[in-house]
Formats: sequence, C-alpha cells, structure tokens
Amino acid sequence: QVQLRESGGGSVQAGGSLRLSCTASGSRDYGMGWFRQALGREREFVASIAVIKWDGGSKLYGDSVKGRFTISRDDAQNTVYLEMNNLKPEDTAVYYCAQRGGQASRSRASEYAYWGTGTQVTVSS
Repeated sequence: QVQLRESGGGSVQAGGSLRLSCTASGSRDYGMGWFRQALGREREFVASIAVIKWDGGSKLYGDSVKGRFTISRDDAQNTVYLEMNNLKPEDTAVYYCAQRGGQASRSRASEYAYWGTGTQVTVSS
C-alpha cells in the first residue's frame, strides 16, 4: 500500500512563500501531483510532474498558480516538492499530494490512485 505524507504547510502573509514536501513509500516511478481544496469548493488541480526517465519530468500547472508555483521531484529521496511564491489569500486551502498509476503528468484527479491526507496552507491579507 502506497503512503503519501505531506509537510510544510502553515500560515503566511500575502506575498510570502512556502515549500510543501510529499514523501512517498514504495516505487518512485510514477507521475505525481498536487491538488488543493478550499472550504466549500471543489478539489482543484495545482501541479503535476512526470517521471524523469519517462519524458524528462514534464510539468503541468493550473492556470491560477502558473508563474508562482514550481513543482519538482527528488527521486533519490522519494519526495516531491511544491515551491509556492507570491502567495495570495485565494491560495488558502488544504493541499494534497497524489500519485498516479502511470508515469506521465496529468491534471485530472481521477488519474491519481493514491492520496495523502493533506496539509493546510493559510494566507492572510
């Protein structure tokens, strides 16, 4: 059973930065993604990254985070990161790490087989 554990969430003022980490048990040869869900809203795609040996580790980003967030992976550590800069109050949400059943990068939640329990990010104005 794959286990994903997120860390790095917290509270920050608008314009600040946070880095989220997600450590996965088991194999590292899967596409990984970050999603978020704000209170009362549907889960939203944030970013995803493919397996590096698959296609060089291609990345996808949600429109609302392009240019501010960066996803990366360190396969030696079985860890995926989400660097979040210039945070805005609308970025406030629970952020979830997810692992696909394949190697490519995808934006649909239905393409992901395993999910972490989430980490809260709160951005104040």
